[in-house]
Amino acid sequence: MTHERSRDLYDRALSVLPGGVNSPVRATRPYPFVVDYGDGGHVVDVDGTEYLDFVMGYGPLLLGHDLPERVRAAVDRHVDAGPMYGAPTEIEVELGEFVADHVPSVDMTRFVNSGTEATVSAVRLARGHTGRDKVVVIRGGYHGAQETTLVKGQFDHVDPSSPGVPDSFVKHTLAVPFNDTEAANRVFEEHGDEIAAVLVEPILGNTGIVHPIDGYHHTLRSLCDDHGSLLIFDEVITGFRVGGLGCAQSKLGVTPDLTTFGKIVGGGFPVGAIGGRADVMRELTPVGDVFQAGTFSGHPVTMAAGLETLRYAHDEGVYDHVNGLAERLRAGITDIIDDYAPTYTVVGTDSMWKTVFTGDGPADRAGVCEAGCRQREDCPHYGTCPKTGGDVADAATERWERVFWPQMRERGVFLTANQYESQFVCAAHTEADIDETLGSYEAVLS
Repeated sequence: MTHERSRDLYDRALSVLPGGVNSPVRATRPYPFVVDYGDGGHVVDVDGTEYLDFVMGYGPLLLGHDLPERVRAAVDRHVDAGPMYGAPTEIEVELGEFVADHVPSVDMTRFVNSGTEATVSAVRLARGHTGRDKVVVIRGGYHGAQETTLVKGQFDHVDPSSPGVPDSFVKHTLAVPFNDTEAANRVFEEHGDEIAAVLVEPILGNTGIVHPIDGYHHTLRSLCDDHGSLLIFDEVITGFRVGGLGCAQSKLGVTPDLTTFGKIVGGGFPVGAIGGRADVMRELTPVGDVFQAGTFSGHPVTMAAGLETLRYAHDEGVYDHVNGLAERLRAGITDIIDDYAPTYTVVGTDSMWKTVFTGDGPADRAGVCEAGCRQREDCPHYGTCPKTGGDVADAATERWERVFWPQMRERGVFLTANQYESQFVCAAHTEADIDETLGSYEAVLS
């Protein structure tokens, strides 16, 4: 396996791109391989090396790298018609109707250009709707590169987590741990009449995939109702992946006031969206006074790709296929770590998966969750499986990045490059791909 062209291209990139990349998660050690093209469930780099791909663009590629003919045809029609117009198109109306028809909480949608833009706009909308400033966020949750959520600390003792974010930007941010109902109750007891919204992922997706304990989101829903705050679900990762077309909220049985989307809703093209109750959404300009705008919002090519991707997933049984493969993969990895790494935790649901290199837990794994941690109280590892983002951060993150990930890459399996980001199964993956991955897992961990 040679990496000469990737190395040379990265050397060139270092002169013109900060760190040689356009997103820090791509800066793998000692240098990233540079992709030439995608092929189904695989990518091929500029040196001609093929990798089984479970990164899937960090989530957008539900169908894989080869768009089905009907999706490609829809994209091509809108490319041929012209790049964009600065005026409404029929396709954005159709995608808005599709989202409203399938996501329980959504009456109306505003399309934007990224998940970050969606969460920024949702927070502004919640503040405008309630007339309040404070926003509760989850420690270890991720809501894009926005100032309100780039914080460290907890409760009202938070500081910016990045240089360049003024202290004044985070003075209205309240941070609580995931899965901690006591902390949620406390923050509302102390600040309830100041809280505009709770911003939370249904499942933590950027910290190793952490499931909610039973009733956690119902508690947040009740607290928001009791105090006149909005509940915002960040479904940028889980949207149209967990829970199928109904998204994670339908699987959890909790209805938020607002939902942010990204990734799959654009079919692999740049996208974000805010959806929610009509009375709240109508407060956005031009109907209401909460300003939100974007030159490329509702881009017709993205709208066509998103709509036909979701229609294809509905018509062709995509969710049964990807969820079944991922279930088999998680179950197989669970069997492997039973033998070689009994303290590790397999996590994920539907077509999401990961292994967290947790270091504590009983050696006896009888009765553990069979295909991904479900926060079962009767599981022998319930007391040591990750409950928060901090629990994942305390795992053997260096072992993942410096030992495990490079060895899997050398065996031709492309995983997300750190302990935190989710991995995904796509419609182009096969039973043979799962077998190959399990074989590589066993060889590396044994």
